[in-house]
Amino acid sequence: MTTEEMLRLKGTFLAPYMQLATALIGKVRDGGGNMFRHQLDTMATLIDYGYIDSVLLKASIVHDLIEDVPDFNHNLLLSIDFEGPQVYDLVMEVTRFPNETKPEFLTRIRESGSRQAKILKVADRISNMISLGFVINCEFISRYTEETVKYIIPIAEEVDKAMLNELHSLVESRRKYVSIFSTQEPSVL
Repeated sequence: MTTEEMLRLKGTFLAPYMQLATALIGKVRDGGGNMFRHQLDTMATLIDYGYIDSVLLKASIVHDLIEDVPDFNHNLLLSIDFEGPQVYDLVMEVTRFPNETKPEFLTRIRESGSRQAKILKVADRISNMISLGFVINCEFISRYTEETVKYIIPIAEEVDKAMLNELHSLVESRRKYVSIFSTQEPSVL
């Protein structure tokens, strides 16, 4: 990271967004872990790949709030700081609406999402794929992995080759996991 990038990152005030994200503490994820830590993992993934855009980082910290906290007051997000409206718009781009199927949602991001939404979705999926290492349900892991291949890898191909490489590695390792453990007796799992 260059000095200029470090200074830009230093000037990004993330604490108010982290405070909002605490509404996700204790919410269990289907793929393992909890929702609050997943928000921070997604942000860490973005920073790891060199993304220091303040709107993108702020959105990563709260990207699941609207979808996973039904009574969340979105006005808090809109008014949190001068970038709140941009963060809200980005969060809404990566929010699955109640009437959307998962394939429709992922196709919407792929076909009409902004570059930032696509980058955020790829970082989100990297975090999700890593969390699959804590799931014992091979059917879930297999389904999620194949969904990644079908919908997320094409997005990663478009926005970030390095993130694409990590996704390929995660897909390969999860497929290997499923092939080994799906043949084991349940007591072994």
